[in-house]
Amino acid sequence: MGLSHVSLPLHPVPLALAGSRSRRPRHSPAARPAPGQGFPLPTRRALGPPARAPAAPMVSPEGLVAVALAGLSLLAWCLWTRRAEVPGDGDEEEEEGIPFIIAEDGSWRCRLLCKPSALAQHLVRSLGRSAALRGDRWWWPRWPRLQLLWQLLQAPTPQPAVARELLQLSDTGLVALDWLVGPWGAAGGAGGLSPVLLLIPNAAGMVTAGLLQLGLRALERGFIPVIFNRRGHNGCPLTTPRLQPFGDPGDLREAVTYLRCRHPCAPLLAVSEGSGSGLLLAYLGESGSSSRLAAAACLSPIFSGQEWFEAGMPWLYEWPLLLHLKKGLSRYAVSLAEAVDVDGLLGSRSLRELEEALFCRTKSHPTSWETYWERNEPLRDADEAAVPVLCLCSADDPVRGPAARSLPLELFRSSPYFFLLLTPRGGHCGFPRRDAGRCWGHEAVLEFFGAMGEFLGAEELRKGTPRPRSIGGPKGEPPTFAWQRSYTR
Repeated sequence: MGLSHVSLPLHPVPLALAGSRSRRPRHSPAARPAPGQGFPLPTRRALGPPARAPAAPMVSPEGLVAVALAGLSLLAWCLWTRRAEVPGDGDEEEEEGIPFIIAEDGSWRCRLLCKPSALAQHLVRSLGRSAALRGDRWWWPRWPRLQLLWQLLQAPTPQPAVARELLQLSDTGLVALDWLVGPWGAAGGAGGLSPVLLLIPNAAGMVTAGLLQLGLRALERGFIPVIFNRRGHNGCPLTTPRLQPFGDPGDLREAVTYLRCRHPCAPLLAVSEGSGSGLLLAYLGESGSSSRLAAAACLSPIFSGQEWFEAGMPWLYEWPLLLHLKKGLSRYAVSLAEAVDVDGLLGSRSLRELEEALFCRTKSHPTSWETYWERNEPLRDADEAAVPVLCLCSADDPVRGPAARSLPLELFRSSPYFFLLLTPRGGHCGFPRRDAGRCWGHEAVLEFFGAMGEFLGAEELRKGTPRPRSIGGPKGEPPTFAWQRSYTR
């Protein structure tokens, strides 16, 4: 495969590691939480100067100039056509039937759509007290495309530092786990009970500034953030002639199993961004009550993969992802030639063409576009999900498409585990605030995780019984997590 510089272990996963000799995350063991605590809420920490090199290279000056010119062209087009402003009448129609108003500030209104339950009532009260959902909005809230441009231009502050681990999978493939490292010399600080927060980038594997900012914010609050990089993405070596399909959670399942074994007493949480939510939602549906996660959140998720690829997307979003994917795939052109038509792959003019070239028009097992999506739709097993999932969406998301067509409202009305926090403005993974580099969506996600911990603690105290440490399996197996049905009634 041309990857002799990677040292691979000879035994299978989930615990086999092959990585660099850079600083490793270290965590001291701690006692298990006492009954009535739920999963522990992390303490806040102040971030100092970064301890290592940046997690991702800065955008080159030429790239900034190109993006700036493209943004000016887009701005001129928006001003001329007046298509950048989202009509106010449409918001009311799309939000009809959503029962809970979390925050209301003039024309700004956040609503929560979910099935009524004890957990839902607690979440309504908790988010209703959140300062992140009230006031201090961006100066231009009605321009979602301009928000999308701002995300491409901004850089995370402060620059994060990471310690990378390469995890070998059962088929000898590799995925990379990037632990965000704090200035104290260990990822996420000390304490075996600090929640581990798994960050999942978009489907192209692009680690955006927004995702890094969420990781830094979580690190400041005492979480242990770690970025999941798919095989061949973000500098992760490709040791097999295959990549991970859009909604195939196999690699993610092995990574979560490893994280559970490494942190047996810590709660596992997961956050996905944009099209990367397809992977997280598919994992939650396939795993059900065995997902090993305590809670999950999706920022601007894509719920229907096939419709999203077929409908097309704004060029300002599609072309950077397409170029990013082609650049990464070109490194492994010789190896991929065994499985796919590399010329057709690198000549793709859209994300749909590239997806078809990678996973449908293969040389060994060709399949149709429709059959591919029968196995990779994010919500194909959504009824089996068994942990709370917050989906933070904006009605003016230019990437996902119109809310009336792209949001599965019936799922949120019928499932006790899915919660839709819908805001009329926010763009795609934007949700910006006036403070430079701040996103109120990140604060809402972290407060959602805090509310889940508070709810579990209150339920355990009320019932007078501790949360089960393991569900089935032999003695000594790492503890798993299970929600009780009474929580969602």
